[in-house]
Amino acid sequence: MTNGLTYAVGDIHGCAGLLERLLARIEDHAAGEPHALVFLGDYIDRGPDSAGVIRLLRTLQWRDPERVTCLMGNHEALLLAALREPGGMDRWCMSGGEETLRSFGVHEAAAIPGEVLDWVEALPTVHSDARRWYVHAGFRPGQEAPDPDIHTRLWIREPFLSEDHDFGRHVVHGHTPQKRGRPDIRAHRTNLDTAAVYGGALTAGVFDGSRGPARDFLSVRAD
Repeated sequence: MTNGLTYAVGDIHGCAGLLERLLARIEDHAAGEPHALVFLGDYIDRGPDSAGVIRLLRTLQWRDPERVTCLMGNHEALLLAALREPGGMDRWCMSGGEETLRSFGVHEAAAIPGEVLDWVEALPTVHSDARRWYVHAGFRPGQEAPDPDIHTRLWIREPFLSEDHDFGRHVVHGHTPQKRGRPDIRAHRTNLDTAAVYGGALTAGVFDGSRGPARDFLSVRAD
């Protein structure tokens, strides 16, 4: 992990075009200085090009695995459940899985390329640096951080959102879309899901070595 800036990116949901534009903005902002990238999950479903998003993220990791971290979101977990659980395919399709299948040109989860499924299955559910926790959804207030419960990390909303608990490090998360298209910035957490797939923005928080919220935000919107 670099000692420079960390750019954390909220829920992408198949918006590959927005991701390409945001990555270009990040490169311009970093201006050649060392930086890390943390993606907070929900790369697939609902948007038009989940396959393209995963292709971009896998390429970034292949080029520089030490500075690129991709976390699992609940939609990646739904894809895995579609492969393993009775009724999982129906639940996934009701949550946007049909758009993902279409982007890969297949009709069932098992037909998605094996290297993609292996990559999804291996995604971690939490990441940290000296100042922050990065997670898709959040933690349970009162639990020792990082919360050991995987389901919580991927799915929690309440009471995480309302209590604004101090977990010892600032929590950077997504999962709950902010329909105004702006991050939700609190004392102990920052929500970077700015509803890209709903016509909002795709947002990166820019974090440095200080404790607390981002020092800046970079956002792109659909034209």
